[in-house]
Amino acid sequence: MPQPTPGRVRCAIAALALAGWRKTARAQPKGLRSPTTAPRRVPFEVTQGIARPYHAAGVLRRVWAAVASSGLAIVIGAIVATVIAFSLAWMVVTLTDLLKR
Repeated sequence: MPQPTPGRVRCAIAALALAGWRKTARAQPKGLRSPTTAPRRVPFEVTQGIARPYHAAGVLRRVWAAVASSGLAIVIGAIVATVIAFSLAWMVVTLTDLLKR
């Protein structure tokens, strides 16, 4: 593997330094750090509301979710198995060709 040139190393270090150079975001201005004064808090209004009670999903929706997730699992499993089988077959063919040489 070729060694990087000093110019590329300097550019990489500069890019890393500039990527971390950003102004931090604060929700409120930074207050003074004095042990005698309390920190300034910005008040906001809290409203209370009544939420609707929990309503469980219907039986048809639960059955559809189970069928759909099972179907997705089978399709994804078949795709993964096919990719693994083709890669293993390619590797076996390549290695046996190398042994014939």
